[in-house]
Amino acid sequence: MTTHFITAEIDLQETPLKLQQAIEGELQKQGEPLRWAITSVDSQKQTVQVEAIVTPCYGEGVKS
Repeated sequence: MTTHFITAEIDLQETPLKLQQAIEGELQKQGEPLRWAITSVDSQKQTVQVEAIVTPCYGEGVKS
C-alpha cells in the first residue's frame, strides 16, 4: 500500500459539520484519506491547515 502525506488549506465553514465535509471533500481529490487532523487555524484569513495521510486511487482521476 502506498501512502502520501499531504497538507491542505481549507476555508472555515459555518458549522463543524460543514467544515468536516469540506475537509473530507478536498482530501478525496488526492485519494482515500486514512487519517487527517487540523494542525492550525488562521483566524485572520479564516482558514484551517489540515495534514493528512491518503492512499492514492490510481485510475480514478487522481494523478500518480
